Amino acid sequence: MLIGVLAVQGGFEAHERVLRELVADVREIRVPADLDGLDGLVIPGGESTTISMGIEAAGLEPAIRAHWDAGGTVLGTCAGMIVCDDAHLGLIDATAARNAFGRQLQSFEEIEGIGDEPLRAVFIRAPWIERCGSEVDVIASYDGHPVAVREGNVLACAFHPELTDDSRLHALFMAMTTKAREREEAET
Repeated sequence: MLIGVLAVQGGFEAHERVLRELVADVREIRVPADLDGLDGLVIPGGESTTISMGIEAAGLEPAIRAHWDAGGTVLGTCAGMIVCDDAHLGLIDATAARNAFGRQLQSFEEIEGIGDEPLRAVFIRAPWIERCGSEVDVIASYDGHPVAVREGNVLACAFHPELTDDSRLHALFMAMTTKAREREEAET
C-alpha cells in the first residue's frame, strides 16, 4: 500500500513513522506528480493557511482532487481537517472552526472515545467541526463538539494521532484505503 503524506508544511514526518510501522510504503508529496499511483493521502497538521498556500503554490489542488474523485482516501489531521473542509478543498461536507479550543497556551491532551475504546488525543490549537452534512459520520466528540468525522473516503480529526503511541486512527485509515483499493480492483 502506497500512502502519500503532504510535505509542504507541518508535522508530516511523524505520520510517516506511524505509517511505516503499519507496513505502508510512504511517499512525501510536494508536487502533483508525487500523487501518481497513491492509494491514500495524509494531510497533516501545521498551519492551515500556510498548508493551503503551499498546495496552491505547488499546483497540488487539481491532483489532490483527482485522487479524491477517483476514490482515493484522505486523512486530514488538525490543520489537515480544516484544509479538507467545505471552505477549503471541499472534500468533506463539514465546516471546521480554527483554533476552536483556544490558542497554543490552551493546548491539551485528553482521552477520547472512538467506539468503545479510549484514545489518547493531543489537541494543539485544535479546530472542531461546527457544521456537518447529513452524510458525515461523527466518530468522536469532545465537550459536545465533533473532533473526528468520516465521510466516504475521507477521515478527518481535530487532534494529532501521530504524536501518540496509539496507531488505531492510522490503522482505520489504512483499512479504509485497503477497502477502496479492493473496490477499484473489482470494478476493473
